[in-house]
Amino acid sequence: MKSRKRQVKRIRLICWVIGIPLVIVFLVGVILFHEKEGQGISRALAAKSVVLAFQSPEDLKEWQKEYGASHFSAKDLEQWYVPYMDYLYEHGYLSDKETPPKDCEKEFLTYKEAEKIASMISPELAERVGANRKNREKPFPEEMWWLLYDSLLKAADETGQVEQRSICIYGTVENVPGTPSWVAHTSLGETGFAGLALDGYIDHELNVYVRDNEMIHVLSDNGEQVTYRNVWLVDGDEEELLVYVGEIERRIPFAKKSKKTEKYLHNLADIELDHGKVTRVLVKNQRITGKLLSVQQDGVEIEGYGLVPFDEEYKVLKTYGGLTKQNLEDVLVGYENQEFVVAKGKICAVLTVREFEAKTIRVLIMNEGFGGLYHSGITLSGDTPLTFTVGDQVTETAAGEEVAFAPGDERLSEGRLIVTAGEGGEIRVCSMKRQDANPCYGGRLELVDTEEGLVLINELYLEDYLKKVIPSEMPSSYEKEALKAQAVCARTYAYMQIQSNTYQRFGAHVDDSTNFQVYNNSGTDERTRAAVEETYGKMLLYEGKPITTYYFSTSCGHTADSSVWGSDPELTPYLKSISLQPGQKSLELTSNEDFAAFIKNKNYPAYDSSFPYYRWNVTTNAQILSDNISGVGTVESVQVVKRGAGGVAQELLVKGSEGETRILGQDRIRAALGDERLTIYQKSGKTATGWKSLPSGFLIVEPGGKDETGTRLFEIYGGGYGHGVGMSQNGAQGMAKDGMGYEEILKFFYEGVTVETISQEGEKE
Repeated sequence: MKSRKRQVKRIRLICWVIGIPLVIVFLVGVILFHEKEGQGISRALAAKSVVLAFQSPEDLKEWQKEYGASHFSAKDLEQWYVPYMDYLYEHGYLSDKETPPKDCEKEFLTYKEAEKIASMISPELAERVGANRKNREKPFPEEMWWLLYDSLLKAADETGQVEQRSICIYGTVENVPGTPSWVAHTSLGETGFAGLALDGYIDHELNVYVRDNEMIHVLSDNGEQVTYRNVWLVDGDEEELLVYVGEIERRIPFAKKSKKTEKYLHNLADIELDHGKVTRVLVKNQRITGKLLSVQQDGVEIEGYGLVPFDEEYKVLKTYGGLTKQNLEDVLVGYENQEFVVAKGKICAVLTVREFEAKTIRVLIMNEGFGGLYHSGITLSGDTPLTFTVGDQVTETAAGEEVAFAPGDERLSEGRLIVTAGEGGEIRVCSMKRQDANPCYGGRLELVDTEEGLVLINELYLEDYLKKVIPSEMPSSYEKEALKAQAVCARTYAYMQIQSNTYQRFGAHVDDSTNFQVYNNSGTDERTRAAVEETYGKMLLYEGKPITTYYFSTSCGHTADSSVWGSDPELTPYLKSISLQPGQKSLELTSNEDFAAFIKNKNYPAYDSSFPYYRWNVTTNAQILSDNISGVGTVESVQVVKRGAGGVAQELLVKGSEGETRILGQDRIRAALGDERLTIYQKSGKTATGWKSLPSGFLIVEPGGKDETGTRLFEIYGGGYGHGVGMSQNGAQGMAKDGMGYEEILKFFYEGVTVETISQEGEKE
């Protein structure tokens, strides 16, 4: 019996000795198996990384809008990965039959799927996946995916749109309430991170894959010792700092109490952090001021300093009326309402410290015939002595002496040349003509030598500018109230264009052509000067803010709204489509039948019905149209298929022997139907030739039979001259003749506006 018991004990002992290791091996195997499974790359992240190698985030959004459908159920459509997966499905990188669109964030990409994606890019890349019979359905390891991704980028992203960047994470919704999901505040600005876990990386410096404003993958973590560069110190005490960083305000504690906090405040600084606490503050308190002459990609040109380069992480901030981030496009040239924080010879921040004073305007003077921005040569003289300043060098010439400049001139090598006349004098540009005479300019001229040619800029007082705009835009013989209405329109328009900064890189606000307002193309006289002086400072406001006062020559009896340019009319509620017939409300003219009846009526009464281009017509033919409209062969039919407010043509369908095309937008339609060979017949019976584009987009096209050669003809009936939005200048003249005052005229064309005086400081009085 005892022997048997000993035998059982031995067996039990042997089982324990053998069994326990087996159990351990089994458990380790299970753990390792699951660990290996957990190391796979999710289908969602794999899809995102592949798609962003081909498409920018914005392009993907546009594709999603056009594509419209989805492989996912309605309940899943809000998931961040849907557009990426849809893109792979639609472009053949994956099959939804083999890869059901389920929870792609939790499901792993398989070797088989990785091979399929890689094969769409290159056979060599597919071989690197290493898929075989045994592993095809197993998860593809994440580490291997990112090694593969580096090769994928070399094959698919030839222009290097996906970048490896160092990035500091300032905050997410975790520490900044109100932050949108999947958005991080970073040293690169607001950056998306859909599918990534970043909350644990706040106040870390990371190396990441990123395209535009979307992070793809965290390559490495450089740790919790970081430097936040060029942050604004808002407030603080001994315990903490309130800083403006990455478009957010954050309270960051000091590692040790600081007694210098008050000295730091309201300045730009670099702050060093260790584990989320401030260890060092490096204040940048050197500031320079001066008139901003131009804004370049690599720096700004400041009068007295020349071109000062940007720091790599420069900031643009508005510090008055509440601290806000701005863009470089918001920085106004020609003004001194900015201060520039400088360290080591570079601009670390552009600070807009006060409202601009709308005293002056800077006009880019186009070359002869308004053919372009650049001059092949410029010759100047003055009725008084001229002073030439470049940097610290100053020279003078006698009255009447001509001075010529050409591209590459050594006198322009040191920077912008500033030319001023003596008291009461003007500067004549002898190298070009406007209206058969050399134009003269008050204020000052600036010459800039560029690779394309010389650029010429005229800076002058805004009111003096208007005195040379009004006679160039409206005949000085017009009624006084019409001229005053034009003056208010022109002033308001100029005020808005100053803020638009169109020619910021040259240092100008507008040019002198019809692109903006024609300037200095006709001589001034007492009537136009009086119109400007008697409306001094007056502008058009809607809900207390200046408006964009579009105007044009002649209506067809009706105006359009801003949808003419594809804009949302709701954004410009003061630009309504209105009838110019006295006492008549707006007409419904969007059908071809209604518009045809309207436009063929030469006697439709309107305030500008007596002017030549109120009604016009032209006969064109298939040959001329075929020359101007490509891709359709010989033109067989032309039809307006969509009209906007007031009946303006917005879409033209052209059919020909080899196909058809649609022309969108009134400008393109006018150009397509116009030609220098055509004769335009005005309402008065007079004719005009040489028009590359038709006078307006208020038109209808009808078949016109055939000429003696058998060529198909088309009759075009139209009305008005110009884009048709805002004030009709000839309509204003008709109203003034009827006894209407300038304010009444303006309120007729711009609904809901007030006419108020704006001070030279840019504020309403």
